[in-house]
Amino acid sequence: MESLVNLAEFYKGKRVLVTGHTGFKGSWLIFWLHRMGAKVCGYALEPASSPSLYECIGGDGLCESRIGDIADFKRLREVFDDFRPEIVIHLAAQAIVREGYRAPRETYLSNVMGTVNLLECVRQSEGVRSVLNVTTDKVYENREWDWGYRETDALDGYDPYSNSKSCSELVTHSYRNSFLNDRGVAVSTARAGNVIGGGDFAADRILPDCLRAAAAGEDIVVRNPYSVRPYQHVLEPLYAYLLIAAAQYGDPSRAGYYNVGPNEDDCYCTGALADIFVKAWGEGARWVNKHDGGPHEAGFLKLDCSKIKRVFGWRPRWHLDTAVEKTVEWEKCRLSGGDVCACMEGQIAEFLAR
Repeated sequence: MESLVNLAEFYKGKRVLVTGHTGFKGSWLIFWLHRMGAKVCGYALEPASSPSLYECIGGDGLCESRIGDIADFKRLREVFDDFRPEIVIHLAAQAIVREGYRAPRETYLSNVMGTVNLLECVRQSEGVRSVLNVTTDKVYENREWDWGYRETDALDGYDPYSNSKSCSELVTHSYRNSFLNDRGVAVSTARAGNVIGGGDFAADRILPDCLRAAAAGEDIVVRNPYSVRPYQHVLEPLYAYLLIAAAQYGDPSRAGYYNVGPNEDDCYCTGALADIFVKAWGEGARWVNKHDGGPHEAGFLKLDCSKIKRVFGWRPRWHLDTAVEKTVEWEKCRLSGGDVCACMEGQIAEFLAR
């Protein structure tokens, strides 16, 4: 499966439902699937920001877009009945730690009951063969270890966002064991680290904050420069998702629970990431340390990705400096009025060529 030709051949003509398609990762994913000739349907809320990557790439022209809340079971079931997907990639979620503290009930509703709704639609539908639920590296009970968490380690996220994603994992395990295995539906979860890349306009994320400040000629404020995170370019996990969903479609024994993160030498503290960004952006950009304490977040977080490397032959392709350079390249293309779709085409081609 570790091949552009095989992956493109597999997805050509496949009916793929992507939840959360109007978000950052979802927009990159539908762009890539469309490029490979898949028949794509997206289900999500309207884009959460303006500008948004979805608008920048003309997302409505890349997929059959359905607007709705993942917590609305009736609406979601209508999409399943109308589109009849073969493959489902579940990205829809409330994905910001600080927002989870501000609105815990809404976070659990989206991230837990949204997963229940999705899997119940799969259970009640015919034709679905492959399901991938994308969660987070924060699902693990964090013990501030200096080594990577493995898929067999305990799930118990601390804050509402992280904990809701732990619950989403448990819901997935239950549906898989109770209903979907017996029907031959392959179900996996993917636990990805922090992603960066062109087109992320979210609040309370380090690279979007850097980009906004640098473009405005302002100092970059870094709230917690000492936290260590597994940063990676968005194409890294998306390629893993595509591989998992494709491989288990034909061989359900490949289904499982997979960490998706960078190599250990790309687990950086936030301050070091800001240093890399400042160098890539140039133009006198600089960052300042304004550590605010803030709500509890894990201080040290790494993933052991040996399982996905062993099962699929997947490997990270871009080091963090390259990932940051590609993010800056995309944003400067947008700010100068360039063709961001051509930029993304070029980045995907370059990524696959490595």
